[in-house]
Amino acid sequence: MSGNVRIELPQARKDSHLRSGGPAITVRNLDKSYDDNHVLDDLSFDFERGKVYVIMGPSGCGKSTLLRQMIGAEHPDAGEVLIDGIDIHSNSRRLRDEARRKFGVLFQSSALLNGLTVAENVALPIQRHTDLPQSTIDLMVKLKLELVGMGNALDKYPYEISGGMKKRAGLARAIALDPAIVFYDEPSAGLDPVMIGVIDKLIKDPTSKLGITSVVITHEMPSIFRIADEVLMLWNGRFVFRGTPEALRNSTDPLVRQFLKGDPEGPIGAPRQLSELSERLIGPSARDARSATP
Repeated sequence: MSGNVRIELPQARKDSHLRSGGPAITVRNLDKSYDDNHVLDDLSFDFERGKVYVIMGPSGCGKSTLLRQMIGAEHPDAGEVLIDGIDIHSNSRRLRDEARRKFGVLFQSSALLNGLTVAENVALPIQRHTDLPQSTIDLMVKLKLELVGMGNALDKYPYEISGGMKKRAGLARAIALDPAIVFYDEPSAGLDPVMIGVIDKLIKDPTSKLGITSVVITHEMPSIFRIADEVLMLWNGRFVFRGTPEALRNSTDPLVRQFLKGDPEGPIGAPRQLSELSERLIGPSARDARSATP
């Protein structure tokens, strides 16, 4: 027999595809508060198909809160989140489940179950959301782990592998159902620069080759400029910047400039209690001393 052999692998679920013809993600008038802390303030935006969107901003600005609203882990106080036109917070469980099958999530901690092997962790969403035979699930798991360079770790447990390997295993699980959208929560946290580059490539390649929409929460500046098609900066519950990495680099906005340079002085400011502690321990800064001199 001659010629190439083509193997057709089963799709996990057809309803994991985007079918509405509209944006992959639509957020309208989203509000969220915790007691007196207004974290998200009337946010509205669309994320189109097949792009990498990076959401950045200072710690405590609401990035993780926004992520939890988008994946349906928390209910907003007002507004809506549509995944392929479906309300992720719908009162209908059928609609919520349909929306959730369209995305995967790579959590900051990878969130692997220590009592299961790497392969068993990746198999979980396929077993839960499909009726595929175990032999097919095993093949899909092997392919996903090979895709992230973890094909030799199927039988290892999470406590037996490194932090970078856990991230890659978590990514394999996030894409196990061939989702149209993948959310990444601080995917580079705790990794060395080389492994950060590996994770960046694993984010960028499926987006460009498979048309996946990727939403990445990160502080990692080199990663932002490597992977992003669009960057959004969150501050005080609103987006103060949205544009390309090049526009970000050239922005003259004081908030953006301070964040990019990591300058402790500026409109973002250090926490007041930290400034007061510093002054008690080492006295006023040179700048403050000069301004106080008559």
